[in-house]
Amino acid sequence: MFGILIRFLAALVLVFATWNPTGRSYVHWLLSALPNVTASLVFAGVVLVICWILFLHATLKSLGILGIILALAFFGAFTWLVFDLGWLSNNQEVLNYVILVITAAILAIGMAWSHIWRRLSGRVEVEDDHH
Repeated sequence: MFGILIRFLAALVLVFATWNPTGRSYVHWLLSALPNVTASLVFAGVVLVICWILFLHATLKSLGILGIILALAFFGAFTWLVFDLGWLSNNQEVLNYVILVITAAILAIGMAWSHIWRRLSGRVEVEDDHH
């Protein structure tokens, strides 16, 4: 369980560092710096791209397209329910935060899926790659 939490926190950092509604993110930094691109801006961008590729690759490999679609459907329906019940105020900023957290949750599930599956089913997944 602790490993899943660590993956979720890492995904949150990645997602919120890339863009968030506060105006303090890589995208905001990049847009405010253009056209004066600096080495630190490029380096941070490369680090973010590497992290995104790692998370997206792991998520796609572990969940597959169908799993990602099901996760999106689940979180979309849950979000609709939460807003419908009035637990969250229905405005754009709240929706932005919800979308960012859902994105991080799906990435974390993708990174931890083999551990989750082993706990749920008692079976170990073995990747069969023939290169």
